[in-house]
Amino acid sequence: MSADQTRSTESLTIGIDARAATEVGAGRGRVVRELLRALSARSDDHRFVCYARAAWEEPLDERFRWRLNRAPDPLWHVRSADAAGRECDVLLSTNSYLTVLLTRAPAVAIVYDLAVFDHQTLPNRRAQIIEHLTLGAAVHRSRGLVCISQATAGELLARYPAAAPKVTVAPLAAAPILARPLGDELTELPDPGYVLAVGTLEPRKNLPRLVEAYASLPRDLQDAHPLVVVGALGWRTGDTVAALDSLGDRCRRLGHVSDAALAELYRRCAVFCYPSLAEGFGLPVLEAMATGAAVVTSDTSSLPEVGGDAVQYVDPRSVTSIAGGLATLLSSPEQRAQLADRGRARAAGFSWDRTAQLTLDALVRAARR
Repeated sequence: MSADQTRSTESLTIGIDARAATEVGAGRGRVVRELLRALSARSDDHRFVCYARAAWEEPLDERFRWRLNRAPDPLWHVRSADAAGRECDVLLSTNSYLTVLLTRAPAVAIVYDLAVFDHQTLPNRRAQIIEHLTLGAAVHRSRGLVCISQATAGELLARYPAAAPKVTVAPLAAAPILARPLGDELTELPDPGYVLAVGTLEPRKNLPRLVEAYASLPRDLQDAHPLVVVGALGWRTGDTVAALDSLGDRCRRLGHVSDAALAELYRRCAVFCYPSLAEGFGLPVLEAMATGAAVVTSDTSSLPEVGGDAVQYVDPRSVTSIAGGLATLLSSPEQRAQLADRGRARAAGFSWDRTAQLTLDALVRAARR
């Protein structure tokens, strides 16, 4: 069924778990912020109740109101789920499957990935326990499931085949804010021409193999193209930090940076490298493409859906393959320019309005079902 066929003029009160807008810098936080912006830019008559611990300061319109509940988990879920059951026609659960299980309102859950079921990626232990306990029940209880890629939908249905009628695939998009000028937010950026890696420092991002691949490059390439890493510390960071530190002054860690600074870092890099072991979508790849970076990324999970024919693919479990992809692009300005052009064109085919429309369609169906 197409989006146009499911579009409805019926006005709904839609609850949204909006905690991540203020509590999570990247990943799910960016998804929630961009989804709220896209919903606010639309002309639908739906009203939105945003459940959070703190209100996001972005100016949304009068259809949005905030319901603040500063309780810790899991009490936050109990109180917000109860409120949504009384106030809303349908609830969008963006950051936990627990809310789906507790609310009386029809619920739609966003499924980002099933990485917690892949022990090889060394997932966060707490998240692993919680999702193992709640995902199956949430799949059964929910009236809709929004997957952010076909790869995620495929993994979900391989585990829960009966969920097929509930699944909507709603790909993400690059944030329009990345097109804004840098201004004075970060003046001491690295000199252009570096290799850039972006993402929370955690085992799944595969940075130790990236470091080993980078260190195997000819020294003149390393001297010309230092490694710059952006991202907050995650979990099991010992091996990652040790690997990065082993490069000495050939590596610069910036931690978390503003959106404007991130966009400028994408624009200034020679190559963006994202050799992740598994992704639900791979938003940094699309962001890099949208800002004109030449991209090296993995040939696994959702990343080929994002990159299409506009990136250089490597085997993320092979140091030799990662090194080869880096060497190929670092040695060829012409190939980098070709990928930059293809990347911009491909990234333009993704939009947050489309994501918002597909999500709204799933919410309308859930409210009617």
